[in-house]
Amino acid sequence: MKSRARGARLLLLLLVLGEAASALGTACPAGPGCRYTPDWPSLDSRPLPGWFDEAKFGVFLHWGVFSVPAWGSEWFWWHWKGERRPPYERFMSDNYPPGFSYADFGPQFTTRFFHPDSWADLFQAAGAKYVVLTTKHHEGYTNWPSPVSWNWNSQDVGPHRDLVGELGAAIRKRNIRYGLYHSLLEWFHPLYLLDKKNGFKTQHFVSAKTMPELYDLVNRYKPDLIWSDGDWESPDTYWNSTYFLSWLYNDSPVKDEVVVNDRWGQNCSCHHGGYYNCQDKFKPKTLPDHKWEMCSTVDKHSWGYRRDMELVQTVSLGGNYLLNIGPTKDGLIVPIFQERLLAVGKWLSINGEAIYASKPWRVQLEKNTTFVWYTSKGSTVYAIFLDWPEKGILSLKSPITTSATQIMMLGIQKDLKWSTDPVKGLLISLPQLLPSALPVEFAWTVKLTGVK
Repeated sequence: MKSRARGARLLLLLLVLGEAASALGTACPAGPGCRYTPDWPSLDSRPLPGWFDEAKFGVFLHWGVFSVPAWGSEWFWWHWKGERRPPYERFMSDNYPPGFSYADFGPQFTTRFFHPDSWADLFQAAGAKYVVLTTKHHEGYTNWPSPVSWNWNSQDVGPHRDLVGELGAAIRKRNIRYGLYHSLLEWFHPLYLLDKKNGFKTQHFVSAKTMPELYDLVNRYKPDLIWSDGDWESPDTYWNSTYFLSWLYNDSPVKDEVVVNDRWGQNCSCHHGGYYNCQDKFKPKTLPDHKWEMCSTVDKHSWGYRRDMELVQTVSLGGNYLLNIGPTKDGLIVPIFQERLLAVGKWLSINGEAIYASKPWRVQLEKNTTFVWYTSKGSTVYAIFLDWPEKGILSLKSPITTSATQIMMLGIQKDLKWSTDPVKGLLISLPQLLPSALPVEFAWTVKLTGVK
C-alpha cells in the first residue's frame, strides 16, 4: 500500500509539473530555453536525435518468465488463462501438475548462464548499433528490481539479479546504444483490470505502476531509446503519455539523446512519436515521410529469426531494422540465433558503408533481371543487388553517368568496367570470380560515384 501511495503522489507531482510546463513553455524544435508541452503538436515537433537514423541495425531481446515454458509465444499466459486456448491447456496438463500457476514459472527463470559481456560481444560482432531489452512484457514481471513490482521481479524471484543493469553496463562498454522495451499494460494486474472495468475512466494502475516504472527506468538506467508497447486498449490520455514525454524531452537525464517509438495509446501508432513502428512487422512498400523501424520475427507466431535479407530493403526505404532473438530461461543464445547474427555481422563488415548513416536515394527499388535496392551518402550512390545477374553483367536503368563516373564493388578494391546502352541503361561488368572468392555470399553492393 505504501508503494501504491508513493506512486500516486509521484503521478500527481508529474501532472502539476506538466501543467506548469504547458503554461510557461513554448514548443519549438530547437534552441536554448525551448520546452516541449504535453501535447502531440509540441512533442511531434522535436527533431529525432541523429544517432538513431545513422544506426540502421539493432538487436531486440524478448526475455522474461515466458522464456520458461518457451512454447507458443511470449503471449503464453494470455493464451493459456486469458483466452483458454485448448493447445495451451493441453500443454500444461501434459507437462505440469494440477494447480500449477504462471507464477510458479518465476523461480525457474534462473538465467544461470547469462554472461552480459558474451552477449555484448555477440551483438558487436553482429554489427548492431543499438540493443533493445525487454524490461517488462505484458505479464508484468520486471527484469530489474522495480520498486512497484514486489515479488515479481528479477531481484526477488528467479535470477536474483538486475538483468537490465548488467546488460546495459556491458553494452555501453562497447559503445552500443541501449534501449528498453516496456509494456504499459499488464494483462492480469488487479488495478489494470479495475480501470478496464471502469472504462479507463480511473487511472489506479497508471499512477501505481506504469508511470513509476517508466520514471524509474529512465532515472536509473538512462536509456537511449524507449520502445513502448501494450497501448492498444486505451487512449494516450489514460496513460498520461504526453506528460511523461514532455518530462522526458525537457528535464530527464536523457532529454537530448533519447528516442521513443509511437506506441503511447490506441490513437498514436503510426501518428505520434519519435519514430513509427505502426503495426508489428510493419513493412511499407514506398518511401514513408517519417522515420520508421521494421521488427523481424522468427515466424508469424513469435519474435525471432528470418533468413531473407530484409535489412537491405528496410534501409533503402529509410527505416531501421530491429532483429529479435529470444534467449533461453538459462540465459543462453541458441546457435541458430548466433548464426543469424554473425551472418549479418559478416555481411555488414563488407557492405556496412552502404547501410550505416546512409539516406534513401531518389530511386529506392529497381526491378530488372534482379532486384536492386539503392541507398546514398551525399553524391555517392550504392546499388545492392540480391541475385547475381546472368553472364555477370549488372544492368541499372536509374543512375545517369557523367564523365566523372567511377564504379567499384564493396570488398573488391578495383574499378569495374562499364558502358551504357540506350535500352538497358548502365551495364556494369562484375568481377569474374568463383563464388567462394566473392566478398559475400549474397546481396552484393556496387558503389557509384559521379552519377546523377
